[in-house]
Amino acid sequence: MKLTILFGGASFEHEISIISAITLKEKLSTHELSFIFCDQDHKFYLIEPSKMRASTFSKGEHKKMPQLSLTNGYFEQKSMFSSTKHAGVVLNLIHGADGEDGTIPSLLDFFDIKYIGPRVDASVFSYDKRYTKWLCEAKKIKTIEYEVLSSNEHKNINIQYPIIVKPARLGSSIGLSVVKEESELDYALDVAFEFDRSVIIEPFICGIKEYNLAGFMAKGEFHFSIIEEPQKNEFLDFEKKYMDFSRSESVAKAELNSTVELKLKSTFEKIYKNLFEGALIRCDFFVLNSEVYLNEINPIPGSMANYLFGDFETSLELLASSLTAQKRAKTNYEYIHSISKAKGK
Repeated sequence: MKLTILFGGASFEHEISIISAITLKEKLSTHELSFIFCDQDHKFYLIEPSKMRASTFSKGEHKKMPQLSLTNGYFEQKSMFSSTKHAGVVLNLIHGADGEDGTIPSLLDFFDIKYIGPRVDASVFSYDKRYTKWLCEAKKIKTIEYEVLSSNEHKNINIQYPIIVKPARLGSSIGLSVVKEESELDYALDVAFEFDRSVIIEPFICGIKEYNLAGFMAKGEFHFSIIEEPQKNEFLDFEKKYMDFSRSESVAKAELNSTVELKLKSTFEKIYKNLFEGALIRCDFFVLNSEVYLNEINPIPGSMANYLFGDFETSLELLASSLTAQKRAKTNYEYIHSISKAKGK
């Protein structure tokens, strides 16, 4: 399989995207891989695979590598007398803003480039946690109760303490705080508002079970990973999640009864259908008293959740082979011609 991994982006999760790309280089070593880095100025660079290490980017060495531009159907490397096309399926591995907010999907759609990843509408509903809540309400999927606060308004919180405060449009637990009493709230809000002007408030439920399930649809069928029960202390903080982005070894399957497992998979299907086609996503669920609640949708999970799949390479090949071409409107100027003809022009 020929695959181009697109990573980087201008977001708070920029470095995490780099770690994910390096991990996939090792995981997909038998494939023909290209690496395109999007820097924080939105310039694209073709990265030599042997240079795929963190220091290449932290030291700015990528700026010495070929710069690319987008044209219809591919990325292009131009020189004084020729140009080289870099075609093939693109794997959108840009976490957070740019990659998951719809910007990169829009760009790839505009230039008619095939890619693995969420489309624009899927990005909108998964990137912003407020919209995810609204999506679940429309699809009758249970979520934990919540309130929304914005940086330009002040109001009392009705949810009882302890609570979780998190930015509405950020992942990897960045800016997230557990607030146990009212005296801690202002500081937690200040932290969250550093990253977003809107925050989500949810109750912190001690001892609630959490499960992660990844999957995708290919050729009309769902393909699921194992279900993982992530190991955590009080909650999955940034350090724990950051380490997860570099994971490549398989993890143990969670011990679940068949009823709960079926509920998790059927809820995943309800979320995915008619929205996330073309993407491999991971859903993080809560289970309380045998009821399933969606916590978050990860439209571009860390390292593509490779560690949850028994045969990740084959899964990715299957998804890539099932991508459908985008339908474009055909323009023949029939309407304009008819008007011109009527006017005798």
